[in-house]
Amino acid sequence: MYHIGQYVPGESIIHRLDPRVKIGFAVVLSILILKGGILTEGIASAFLLALVPCSRLAPHHMRNALRPVMFFFVLLFFLHLFFTDGTPIPPFPPWHVTVTYEGLHRGAMITWQFMLLILSASILTMTTTPTELVSGIERLLRPLKILGVPSHDVAIMISIALRFVPTFLEEIDRIKEAQMARGANFKTGPLARRAKATLSLLMPLVLCSLRRADELATAMEARGYRRGPRTYMKELSMTRADYVAVLVMIFLTGLHFL
Repeated sequence: MYHIGQYVPGESIIHRLDPRVKIGFAVVLSILILKGGILTEGIASAFLLALVPCSRLAPHHMRNALRPVMFFFVLLFFLHLFFTDGTPIPPFPPWHVTVTYEGLHRGAMITWQFMLLILSASILTMTTTPTELVSGIERLLRPLKILGVPSHDVAIMISIALRFVPTFLEEIDRIKEAQMARGANFKTGPLARRAKATLSLLMPLVLCSLRRADELATAMEARGYRRGPRTYMKELSMTRADYVAVLVMIFLTGLHFL
């Protein structure tokens, strides 16, 4: 799970795109995935699979992005499969929990959609540095300043949240190993005992998170960080490749409506 939100250095055309274009593309593609049918999901799947070699990302990068949430995908599929009303599938006996055609279709579609959302978000974070993400989000939110939205503060919070995901996972592993060295058992025994042992990780994790947040705030203050508008060493500018990417986004949106 340490690969979630991690940037993969590279010199591909996707890496060089303007972060505003990539963020906007990810948002539009996510909306199309959630609102589309089978044809839209198929086009989105083909497009994302084509983006992987264009980004020069290895297949194991995508596998590492999907692996931590596979249990969630399986759980999501079976919840829809067993708890959706409809026409029962004939080979299965009439249990209290019935397998239906509607549940099979809905479970497959929902799981497919969430897998595409994870892939699109992973490609975005793997090809965009945290600094570029902050800069892109801040510029996209600038029009909301008239409503009193602090665009740069929101961008900083999103960047910190993405960066702290692998940090928190490392903390969980460290706490888990420390408790296992003291005799805790997370893999064997009754389910209630294992659940209680897992819950014992919560309080140390909260304390470590608060400590890290305090250290981060002190470090930012020591480096002179202040709220409000600021300049950037590298100003964003659109290139020909960015305009081509915008045209591709408009084309995919038009296909969805057609």
